Amino acid sequence: MKYIDIVVANSNESTDRYYTYMCENDDVAVGNLVNVMFARSKKPIVGIVVQVYSEMPKEGIRYRQVIDINSEVSLNEEMVSTAVFLRARYLCRYMEAFSLFLPSGKPSKRGIKRLPYKELAEKANFTQNLNFELNSEQMRAFSEISEDIIKENNSIFLIQGITGSGKTELYMKSIELAIQKGKNALVLVPEITLTTQMVLRFAHRFGFENIAVIHSRLSQGERYDEWQRIRNGEVRIVIGARSAIFAPLENIGVIVLDEEHEASYKSDQSPKYETVDVAAKRAKYYNAVLLLGSATPSVVSKKRAFDGIYKPLMLNNLPKAEIVDMREEIKSGNKHIISKLLYDKMETMLKNGKQIILFLNRRGYSTVIACKDCGTVLKCKKCDIALTYHKEDCLAHCHYCGERVRVPKFCPECQGEKLQGLGIGTEKVEEQIADLFPKAKLQRLDLDTVKKKGSVEKILDDFNKNKTDILIGTQIVAKGLDFKNVGLVGVILADTSLNIPDFRAGERTFQLITQVIGRAGRGEDEGSAVVQTYQPQNMAIVCATKNDYDGFYNEEVEFRKHMMYPPFCDLVQVVVISSSEDACANAAGEIYEKLILEFEKLGINDVFMPQKLLWSETKEHYRYGIIIKCPKTERQECLSILAKYKFLYNTDKKKKVQVALDINPY
Repeated sequence: MKYIDIVVANSNESTDRYYTYMCENDDVAVGNLVNVMFARSKKPIVGIVVQVYSEMPKEGIRYRQVIDINSEVSLNEEMVSTAVFLRARYLCRYMEAFSLFLPSGKPSKRGIKRLPYKELAEKANFTQNLNFELNSEQMRAFSEISEDIIKENNSIFLIQGITGSGKTELYMKSIELAIQKGKNALVLVPEITLTTQMVLRFAHRFGFENIAVIHSRLSQGERYDEWQRIRNGEVRIVIGARSAIFAPLENIGVIVLDEEHEASYKSDQSPKYETVDVAAKRAKYYNAVLLLGSATPSVVSKKRAFDGIYKPLMLNNLPKAEIVDMREEIKSGNKHIISKLLYDKMETMLKNGKQIILFLNRRGYSTVIACKDCGTVLKCKKCDIALTYHKEDCLAHCHYCGERVRVPKFCPECQGEKLQGLGIGTEKVEEQIADLFPKAKLQRLDLDTVKKKGSVEKILDDFNKNKTDILIGTQIVAKGLDFKNVGLVGVILADTSLNIPDFRAGERTFQLITQVIGRAGRGEDEGSAVVQTYQPQNMAIVCATKNDYDGFYNEEVEFRKHMMYPPFCDLVQVVVISSSEDACANAAGEIYEKLILEFEKLGINDVFMPQKLLWSETKEHYRYGIIIKCPKTERQECLSILAKYKFLYNTDKKKKVQVALDINPY
């Protein structure tokens, strides 16, 4: 007879704790899924075993009996400990953390294995190729990494290398060494669209049969079968987007976060975890090496390298970039979205058989629809943000909640007939480039063109096979794409991310420009880039075109320190949610007043008044947010206070609100 502590699959905040049961099966282990009767429920409920006792924990208590143990799905002790860590660090419920490790979907009724990328594997004739040479820079970096892999030293390396400098080769060589030592590897990319290219490169080296893929665009059946392949030890390498960090892989030797600076590594759903924190926790358990790669490391990561938390490694190489002041273009009479310099370079590249990437981080045709008479801007009725006009379907789109409406004939404010689209998106760029270069073959890569399954692969495959001359896209084209024939990159407007209300705006702009510039000149010929802007003196833009990361970092970190932003503090957002706006606003006000009093005792004065947030994407709820700047030394005390109020408001039905927490929100 064994006694076990379990966490029950229940969304109620008041049941978010351990419950003890007795189990007649002596083989029960931490991580098993068990079926139990819970509270007054008439049907069994699932529980996850977090602790096993050989003796009765407390005498004189009548413990309920476990019904049975799930033989199909189980976790291991490391996954359980990581889930418990997530609950403590991000103040989520136990089951919110455990559900990240559990598979979605069910076994195939016909017993057929559903393999993602099966067609790709069948069409491609890959042979394993483990013999390749690193250059001197890569070799110096690899010697440091390999020492820790061989000695099984848990360490975190920050690999700073411009796109094309060989970071992926370094990843593969490190993983090859780990596999030789009997270890396994996790490889994460920031976007699902990059998964195919990464899978292909790794398949060349290690074979398709040794690789599993995890991301949210797989069918539930594919995800379930991949989960089982990983859990059963049938693969050595797991590749995927953010959710792949929870793959049930054991005996991990190397974890890779490619493009570690990307905001997509921060979860936007509870638990709102930072992928790097989870990766570090899992790597520590297995004494594994964590590799964080980026051409433009986040300010937080670079500060950790300076503080000795990460081990820095440097690789270099970048094409030449030129800045064009678009104000001067307008003065000279050029009203096109393409400067004369960019036009001339494009013309030359096309004549020489080179490909071109044009980057604009705005999709749609016109970014704003406004009335020329009164200046009214059409906004989403739910979110109160400007609607974007999409010419393809002749509708105005809300890029926050997805709402689509017909553009009215008359201004809703003054009834005028002069509604017009302002600003430029990728649709308008595509239209104008087609007019300027009618013989060139164009493709557009943004969220509007990649909705169908396989569309990303088709667009990228056409570009890779030189069937496309000019690829126009949003930030998707800035990340991880490796094409040897790209001779020119044009940044249509570098200013788009500079003015967003986020202290990371400069960092985001610097990263995007640097990343997209790196798409050129990855073959034998030198590439070039043209960056168009209305703010040619902006530090982020100037440093990005000069490949001056240190210059940007030094100024940015001083700004963060002066303003008390991360990495010098933790930002915590308290989000109050309700279907009643009055209840939401009142509860937010109550919590704000209580937090001011609580945090004053800790010497924390940076508690900012509640602000109304955008409408919820999935439910018609109102949301108010309270931001707190929490010094690093007071993190635990701060989170303890917030956890208390989260529990109080979420378990009080009279309040008619729910409280969520987001630590270091994006």
